[in-house]
Amino acid sequence: MPVNLLGANEIRALAAELDVTPTKKLGQNFVVDANTVRKIVNVAGVRAGERVVEVGPGLGSLTLAILETGASVTAVEIDHRLAERLPRTAEAHGVAEDALTVVDADALRVTELAGEPTVLVANLPYNVSVPVLLHFLEHFESIQRGVVMVQAEVGERLAAPPGSKTYGAPSAKAAWYGPWRLAGTVSRQVFWPVPNVDSVLVAFSRAAERRGSEQERLATFRIVDAAFQQRRKMLRQALSGVLGGSSAEASAILEQAGVAPTARGEELSIDDFQRIAAVLG
Repeated sequence: MPVNLLGANEIRALAAELDVTPTKKLGQNFVVDANTVRKIVNVAGVRAGERVVEVGPGLGSLTLAILETGASVTAVEIDHRLAERLPRTAEAHGVAEDALTVVDADALRVTELAGEPTVLVANLPYNVSVPVLLHFLEHFESIQRGVVMVQAEVGERLAAPPGSKTYGAPSAKAAWYGPWRLAGTVSRQVFWPVPNVDSVLVAFSRAAERRGSEQERLATFRIVDAAFQQRRKMLRQALSGVLGGSSAEASAILEQAGVAPTARGEELSIDDFQRIAAVLG
């Protein structure tokens, strides 16, 4: 039995049934266009037999598009009403009972998932997109690649290279796990309600080798945060608080790491930040 996707009228009917009103607070905008959810799944290269984790499935439009490929889905949903309704929606649209697992929880608190998902696919609310992505990459090493739809500004930041205007702490932290790229734009008109911001698709893949230990990651991220909290300052000043307490001490550590003390955070790659952390010990 083929999986049937949700149409715009059915999505609105489901929302009315559940008394769900998309809210700005949760950054909710439901996708009401079948071609768009299929595009996301195609860009992610989801294949039959794969285990996909989806964050924030909402009413299930993207969920059904993933399941249509023959993959199985673990969907993490914070809204109890949506989490409870999703299995019934899936069943009514031709999804096999064992193909969908719904986790009724806050994605930022989930640290265990059954089935070891290898792909992450999601339409992420703009207000939690970066924390959710970093949380899942940190806690689920089985995730090897993914595609997320996010607010354009967030997507550009995630994919930004060192030296660009949009490069910042999220860019450096995301790069710890592997490369990111912009993978397409999404029209505002495919959402209900229509948002007042543009959206993009961002694709990522996990690096073949783990970059460092958890202790090294925490130390590196601490330096990243300090560098971008005062991004207009030279590193010898911006990092003085975490590199010994004075500009002179910071300069010595930076020079030992092969980084110019007069550089600014936006010029450094994640490799540079990691070398600074390694010298600091």
